Amino acid sequence: MEAKKTALYDVHCKLGAKMVEFAGFWMPVQYKGIVEEHKRVRTTVGIFDVSHMGEFIIEGEKAAAFLQYVTINDVNKLQPFRAQYTAMCYDDGGMVDDLILYCFEDHFLAIVNAANRQKDYDWMKQHLLPGAKVLDKSDDYSLFAVQGRKAEPTLQKLTDLNLAEIKYYWFRTGKIAGVDTVIARTGYTGEDGFEVAVPVAESEKVWNAILEAGAEFEIEPIGLGARDTLRLEMKYSLYGNDIDQTTNPIEAGLGWITKTDKG
Repeated sequence: MEAKKTALYDVHCKLGAKMVEFAGFWMPVQYKGIVEEHKRVRTTVGIFDVSHMGEFIIEGEKAAAFLQYVTINDVNKLQPFRAQYTAMCYDDGGMVDDLILYCFEDHFLAIVNAANRQKDYDWMKQHLLPGAKVLDKSDDYSLFAVQGRKAEPTLQKLTDLNLAEIKYYWFRTGKIAGVDTVIARTGYTGEDGFEVAVPVAESEKVWNAILEAGAEFEIEPIGLGARDTLRLEMKYSLYGNDIDQTTNPIEAGLGWITKTDKG
């Protein structure tokens, strides 16, 4: 099957990115170099296009009960505008995938690994409870990660939201560069930062606005190569490399999200 292109494929090519096939998508692995990009995030700020990730909407009166059943963390601890790192497991404890849940007032958003998008969707559909619905909205959104100590002042220029009020693993809805977005204080680098979901049609507008806003902090686009080295430094797992269907969460050091006594 031919690899897909994100909405910013041409933008990355014009920026001189080295494009590689990853999880079924053509993605930028590096621009100026992995080491330089790694240091940029650790010292100032960088922006990643992670639009290959999957986005599912889970809704219905039994949405919370379904997620409590199908994931290993305690969904009942969530409240609107809070996020939760969790995973889904097979009957033998092997991991289907690790993911992040975002709790809205009337539904949930799940961000899943790109390589597992279809598998995760099928798994959820197979175990769906009556009164819950799962919708694959992955093609409707682009996802950007703005990471580094200057992420907040960069994005603050583009929104009326008070980003300082968004705590780690919380999120808000609001406008970035005049575009409706979901902005979460989450990331995969170990640095302070945000992940921003935008309608796919507005991808280039928001991307360019963030690069312009971060120019005074010497923001740079960052590829998947540096994303990998950054997450390795923080001991963050990558599905398919460090964890998979043969690994259970306890073996993976994820006992802290494994709530065996939840209701």
